Amino acid sequence: MLRFTATNAVISRGFDNRAALKYSEDGNVVRFRIGERVYDKNAENNTRWVNINVKAFGNLCERIKKMQLKEGSAINITGRYDEDTWTDQSTGEPRSQPVIILDDIEFAGSRPKTEKKSDEPGSAAPAGRDAPPAGKNFAGYESFGGGSFFDEG
Repeated sequence: MLRFTATNAVISRGFDNRAALKYSEDGNVVRFRIGERVYDKNAENNTRWVNINVKAFGNLCERIKKMQLKEGSAINITGRYDEDTWTDQSTGEPRSQPVIILDDIEFAGSRPKTEKKSDEPGSAAPAGRDAPPAGKNFAGYESFGGGSFFDEG
């Protein structure tokens, strides 16, 4: 099985103005599509959308409900690349298309709307990896255990 990872993917709108997420009757399966706008010189406005089908099962369905995902939500996912196969009802021909079987899902990195941006006047830099540890003046790299591979002595 091929592993699949998508970061900052956008949940696509539903086909023919249907809901973006489609749950099974018992709620144990959910289907949706993620998309990315790509350059295409032959398309209108030189862009088109590439959409990939995603399916989630079991506990992930409950997690998706709690996340309240909808069209336009930015997410990161990991999963397994697979193929859905079926028989076309109108022609009787076998059909197939790629699908990602979801293993994990999270919101793509965005900060809550209530948090001030660090470049806004009067706001402090948020604590985290870009801020120095509280009460210490970090001056840069310090080697671990004394000495360094590059020391000449």
